[in-house]
Amino acid sequence: MLQWPAASLKDYDAIIEIENVLIEHLSQEHELDGHDAGSGQMNIFVHSNNPKKAFNEVKAILGSRDFWVDARVAYRRITKSEYTVLWPPNATEFRVD
Repeated sequence: MLQWPAASLKDYDAIIEIENVLIEHLSQEHELDGHDAGSGQMNIFVHSNNPKKAFNEVKAILGSRDFWVDARVAYRRITKSEYTVLWPPNATEFRVD
């Protein structure tokens, strides 16, 4: 899951743009599963059997863009509720409201 702070309609437009870029460039091995916004955050959901590989692809696609600074990335097994944080490097906590 990719996550950013959200505060305005402008932010919602940005998440649509990010999602479109990922749809265009992410390998077929990983599947975008939509987005949501609320509680001050925006999320893009990616299904993958290899979340670390998906993260590396996403970082290569988005890592040079300004909004990457505020990004948070984590994954969890579909049957679990605990997230493993991949980005930022020293973060240990991740939540979805």
